[in-house]
Amino acid sequence: MSDIEKVKKLRDATGAGFKDCNLAIKESGGDLDKAVEILRVKGISKASKKMSRDAKEGVVAISGDEKKTSVIEVNCETDFVAKNDNFINFVKELSELNNQNDSNVEKLKKIKMKNDISVEENLVTLIAKIGEKITIGKTKTISNSSTVNYQYLHTVVKDNLAKLAVIVSLETKDNSDTVKTFGKQLSMHIAASNPLALESSLIDKAIIDKEQELVTEELKNSGKPEEIAKKISLGKMNKFKEENALLTQAWVMEPKKKVQDIVEELSIADLKIKEFYRIKIGE
Repeated sequence: MSDIEKVKKLRDATGAGFKDCNLAIKESGGDLDKAVEILRVKGISKASKKMSRDAKEGVVAISGDEKKTSVIEVNCETDFVAKNDNFINFVKELSELNNQNDSNVEKLKKIKMKNDISVEENLVTLIAKIGEKITIGKTKTISNSSTVNYQYLHTVVKDNLAKLAVIVSLETKDNSDTVKTFGKQLSMHIAASNPLALESSLIDKAIIDKEQELVTEELKNSGKPEEIAKKISLGKMNKFKEENALLTQAWVMEPKKKVQDIVEELSIADLKIKEFYRIKIGE
C-alpha cells in the first residue's frame, strides 16, 4: 500500500485532515495503527484548547424501556454541530451505554464503545475532528420496580435525540389505555410547565429562600405598611409554590383543573406519580 493510499485510509478512519494524516504516516513510518495513536495524542492537545469555551447547544437523548429509562445531555458550542452525523452517532451510542450503566458518568467515561476505544478517548477524538468543545452534561436514570415510565421528546433532532426530554414514572397495577394516555399527557404537561418538584414541600429550600428574598425586596420598595406587606408576601410565596409543584399546577390540557384533580378524576385507587425528570438544553 502506497503512502497516499495509507493517508486516504487514515483520513477515512479518523476524519482528520490530509496534512495531519500525511505527517502522522511519516512519523509512524507507515504504520497505520501507530498513526491513529499519533493523531489521537495530537487531538488531546487540540481538544484541551477548546475546553475553555462555552458549550450551551447540543442534544438530550433518551434510551431504555418503560421499566428503566435514562436521559443524557451532551453539549456543544453550536446548533450546527448538534446536527452533525458524527456527533449524533456518538450521542446515540453513548445514550445506550448510559442506560446500561445507570447514569454513572465517571464509570461511563471509561466504558469502551463499539470501536473498542473508551468514551473519554472517543470524546477527545470527536472534539479534535469537529473543532468544538463537547461535554457530557446532566444524566438521569429512573428505574422503580413497581412503576412504568413514560417519556416525551420536544424539538426532535433525530430519532431519540431532542432539545428537551421528560421522563415520568407512574405507580399502579392498572395498565389500561387510560393510564397510558395520562402518562403521555403528563410528560407533555411537565415539558410545558417545568415543575420544580412533585409537591410544594419538596421544592429546594435554596430556591424558596431566593424567591422570598426577591419578594421581600420588591415589597420593601412599595411603601406598603408592614402588616399588609407580610400578607402580600405570604400570598406571593404560596402562589409561587403552587405554580411550581407538579400536583398543584394548572393542567395544561384543562387549565381550570389542577394535576391532582385529574389524578382524582381517573378514579384509579393505586395510581401515584412516583417521580419525574425534565431536562432542556441551555437551562
